[in-house]
Order: sequence, then structure tokens, then C-alpha cells
Amino acid sequence: MLWWWGGLAALGVFVVNSPAAQRLFYPRANLKARALPELAPYRAGQRILVVSPHPDDESLSCAGSTQRALQAGAEVFMVWMTSGDGFELDAAIEGRNLRPDRSDFEALGQCRMKEAREAARLLGVAPSHQFFLGYPDGGLQHLWLEHDSVPYTSRYTLNSSVPYPQALSPGAPYTGQNLDRDLEQVLDRVTPDLVLVPSMLDLHPDHRATARFLIRAMARRGQQDRLRFWIVHGGLEYPLPKGLRTGMPLLTAPSGRGLAWERLELSGIEIEQKARAVRAHRSQLEVLDRFMLAFVRQNELLTREAGTAVSLNPAALPNSSPSPPA
Repeated sequence: MLWWWGGLAALGVFVVNSPAAQRLFYPRANLKARALPELAPYRAGQRILVVSPHPDDESLSCAGSTQRALQAGAEVFMVWMTSGDGFELDAAIEGRNLRPDRSDFEALGQCRMKEAREAARLLGVAPSHQFFLGYPDGGLQHLWLEHDSVPYTSRYTLNSSVPYPQALSPGAPYTGQNLDRDLEQVLDRVTPDLVLVPSMLDLHPDHRATARFLIRAMARRGQQDRLRFWIVHGGLEYPLPKGLRTGMPLLTAPSGRGLAWERLELSGIEIEQKARAVRAHRSQLEVLDRFMLAFVRQNELLTREAGTAVSLNPAALPNSSPSPPA
């Protein structure tokens, strides 16, 4: 039986890591990805807002869109919901502390915001077009579900309010109402024509909560049709194969099958610049390099469909599942 398990493990390694595996196991998926309708071109004068739950999501999902929009003469803005200060393994590595404490987590948040600024710079987004909100990594779903008005305490930093001076509202208690208020302030400043956000079918609770907050905010404005959705945490080792595979298309995530996806085909220069932006998130690459670089493909995918109906009443929504790495 050991040979059988060994063979199965070897097959798993092949499927996850080998480019040949995608051609062998996913030929139909490859053809479907290349046959998806093209994304409508970005236009001069448009104002695009990229909403990122954590520093790095903006580069994984929208680095190509950011470049293409700027090339077309649009303005691109970015807002980060959290500062990524709840990744325990990363905090341990960065702080060289097997048992990271609150100072290690806050230092990680500062590090990741600095990396996000560098990634945005590489993509051409002006510092004045960047907003950090500083809400709790791993806690956004709690702000939506149980902490609309009562402050939430981060299990990582032990903070119950925004600790970062460079955030939009430093010192704001961690509540859904305050996050709503900050998002409204960003939307008022940007007045976006398009808002690029995670899908409700993304498997990370922070990503789903981000979708809920933005859908509600845009619904209040009667502008739900301006939302475009993407997926990073898509299930089943998505995306496959792991590692940098710039000659391959990004496939539809298993969790997002059935949605009407549109593709943005990237030029060689756009792919190279996306790779630079992803690599700017150095702290994340130390532990998630093959996952992150797997998003540097020939295309990016967006859909107009959120993935599921969203109740605007937080109490009507189900509890979240445990959070994967941010």
C-alpha cells in the first residue's frame, strides 16, 4: 500500500507544480479561459477604485487592470481595508519571534503597508490616490456580523481601534459603523465609475466581508452596476499550477464557476510589471511565493456578478468559516 500512497502523493505534486499538468488535466479549462469575452476597454476620464482586503490582493487581482486603465487615461485609486497584521507565520518570520506578540503584529502591518505603497508605485498609482483604513486583519466578518456598534478586539494586535497614524481615521474603534463611514468617505472623494472588489464566492472571510460592505455602500448610492468582482482564494489549490507561469492563462476559480467572467489579456510588459508589483510584497513571498506568483498569467478575470444575493441586514448573514492566510 505504501507504493500506492507514494504514487498518489507524486501525482499531487505533479498536478500542483507542473505546467504540463495544466495542459494534461485542464485542456478544456484552458480553452474556456481563452474563449471568455473580453473586458470592456477602460476609457480616458474614468475613475477606478480597487478595493483590497489586505496588502497584496490589489496586485494579485488587479495589477493588469490598473496598468491598462492608467494607459487609457483613467485615474486609479486603491483602498486597503486591513493592513495585513494578522498573519501569524509571517509575523513570526518578520519579527524573528516564534511567539509573536502585539508589537510584532503591528510591525508586520507597517511593513505590509510600506510594501503596498511600493507595489502601487510600480503600477503607477499616485500616493494621493491610496487609502489605508487599518481595520483588523481576520476581523472584517466580525465587524459585519456582530460588531456593528460594539468595538471588536483583534486576536493578533489586541487592539480595538485603528492603531496606524497613516490610516484614514487613526484611533477609530473597530466597528462596522466606522468602517462604513470610512468607505463612504473614500467613495465621496473618489466618485468611482468602476469599483473592483472581491467576489462573495471568494473563500476568505475578509474578502467576503469586503464584498458585503462595498455592495451595501454602492447600493445606498444606486450604483451596484459599477461593481466588478474578482477571486483570489478560489479553492482546490487555485490557481494551478503553482509558481510563475507567464505563458499560461489564469483559469476560472472553482468557487466561481458558473459566473459570467470576462478576461483582460495582458501584454508582455504588463505581465512583467505585474510580477514586479507582486514581488514588492516581499514579506508575503517568504511564505506564499508559489501561490502569489501563480496569479502572474496572461490574463486577469473580472465578473459583473457578485456570486450570491447579499442581505443588507448583517444579522441575517451566516457566520464565517476560519480564515485562510491573508
